[in-house]
Amino acid sequence: MMGGVEGGTATGAGGSGQLVTTFITFGLVILIFYFLIIRPQNKRKKEAENMLKSLSKNDKVVTIGGIRGIVQAVKDDTVVIKVDDNVKLEFSKSAVSTILEKRASKQDSSVNPGKDENSQE
Repeated sequence: MMGGVEGGTATGAGGSGQLVTTFITFGLVILIFYFLIIRPQNKRKKEAENMLKSLSKNDKVVTIGGIRGIVQAVKDDTVVIKVDDNVKLEFSKSAVSTILEKRASKQDSSVNPGKDENSQE
């Protein structure tokens, strides 16, 4: 009989211990999801927002659809991209996936025209 009483007491204590273990397991799963999925996704979103904010004229870009061109104008929600000599397309800013090359505008290069010559000497 003693074995039966001890078994009943152990089951009661084991039930509350099992509940704590379950909560700890769920907590660990939530932490893993946060660090492996949610945090990197938020980081990428913030980087994309910063990239779109830094868009400027003469930047070489690629759109989500794979169109490559040079930014001609940046408006509030759109960007005009020159893809050929006489072809300009207007895209939503969110359609720009990457900036391939940050180029200084022609006005910036005319301010310091001798800068490249001095660096070669």
